[in-house]
Amino acid sequence: MEPIEISAGQFYLRAPRADDRIDDRTSLADLGISDPDHVEHSLGEWHAGTRYSWVVCETTSGEPLAHVTLDPDGAIAGLAHPDGEEALDTGFRVVTAFAEAGNLPHGAPSPGAHDEIEPW
Repeated sequence: MEPIEISAGQFYLRAPRADDRIDDRTSLADLGISDPDHVEHSLGEWHAGTRYSWVVCETTSGEPLAHVTLDPDGAIAGLAHPDGEEALDTGFRVVTAFAEAGNLPHGAPSPGAHDEIEPW
């Protein structure tokens, strides 16, 4: 599956990036995700269908405020910068709706409680 961007009013969700236009690695490291290959791994997980990962950004500035993941079993987890709790809450709601709309592999359970991401 290709990464999917989701517009959510004040925030938007997109796959983590590290390219010539946007580099999320510093923001992710501030959240405790310090693996320099995290972005590449995240894209590989999208393509393999083993985990879906989004950076939650403020719409007008593009500032990354949170990171949310969805596993094929419906588990949702996330981390937020100190000023990103609203972004994280929005990310949880949007990713839950994404999963409940049938975007998970057939037979996966509905999303449950939200957990904190274990930094890689």
